[in-house]
Amino acid sequence: MTTADWRPDILGAPFEQRELPLGTDAEGPVGATLVRIAPSFARGVRRALTASELADVDVLYLHGWSDYFFQRELAMWWEARGARFFALDLRKYGRSLRPGQSPGFVDDLHVYDEDIEAALRVIDESTRRPRRLVVFGHSTGGLTASLWASRNQDRVAALVLNSPWLELQTGGTGREALAPLIAVGAKIAPASVMPNIDFGYYSRAVSRSGGGEWDVNPEWRPARGFPVRPAWLQAVISAHELVASGLGLRMPVLTLLSARSTIAINWSEEMRRSDSVLVVENIAARAVKLGSSVTVERIEGALHDVMLSAPDARALACSRIARWSRGALAAAPEA
Repeated sequence: MTTADWRPDILGAPFEQRELPLGTDAEGPVGATLVRIAPSFARGVRRALTASELADVDVLYLHGWSDYFFQRELAMWWEARGARFFALDLRKYGRSLRPGQSPGFVDDLHVYDEDIEAALRVIDESTRRPRRLVVFGHSTGGLTASLWASRNQDRVAALVLNSPWLELQTGGTGREALAPLIAVGAKIAPASVMPNIDFGYYSRAVSRSGGGEWDVNPEWRPARGFPVRPAWLQAVISAHELVASGLGLRMPVLTLLSARSTIAINWSEEMRRSDSVLVVENIAARAVKLGSSVTVERIEGALHDVMLSAPDARALACSRIARWSRGALAAAPEA
């Protein structure tokens, strides 16, 4: 890997990005984009550490639906503890979205295996000794991460899930009732646009323009989300069915969730301190069945993306990750 493969990222220094070509699909060339903190900056951070249990850890972050990576603070938090942090904008999202593409559209979540493998090849290029992989997934990215980890158990040291979309908001019974209808739509008109039921309340809680804390790219993270298409929703439901049947994950899993949900058709200020996207009780119930070693942390005041919550909730979430990692990611014994 050469320095020329990387270029400055939209987040500014010390972030860099690298394009990962992934061939073509029906809409033309596709690719993913890997983001990292410049090694020269990261080395300076690590030299300041007296010791780190995470010195041999790489973290790969997967974003959620209608989203992209912009969480500078999260990246810096992991780097400050000695880990190397990488984030992946999946095909047709964020930095990887090309003109003429249907944003976020795939008809099988297994397609993202190609994106993840391309990212790991680049990460491994800069590795001189064995390192441990932590996959950190948010929402749909948490669902994708869980599925990938289940097929790659020996490659994943630990899994961190930030409000993973492990079940429909209607719960298992509702999913089973909806699945046949969605399957028909996916067969007849797989890429047609379904009615939009996103009122934009979550975006209002997050974005600075809506009174939140964060500046976001409205093309990459539109207020009411990307158009939902039947084949994509069928892919998600199929993934939920796999989760419901059990993934048998052997690695330690940490699931971060808000303490409560606020799902409503009218705006409420409670949406600034709760999950307004998923029913967290459903997700908690699914999470504990992911594998044999699962920790669920409920964060008071957290949004759907826990790491975009108000500072007190973010600080609490980070303290819980740190506490969990001291056990789950204790330094590997010397060979």
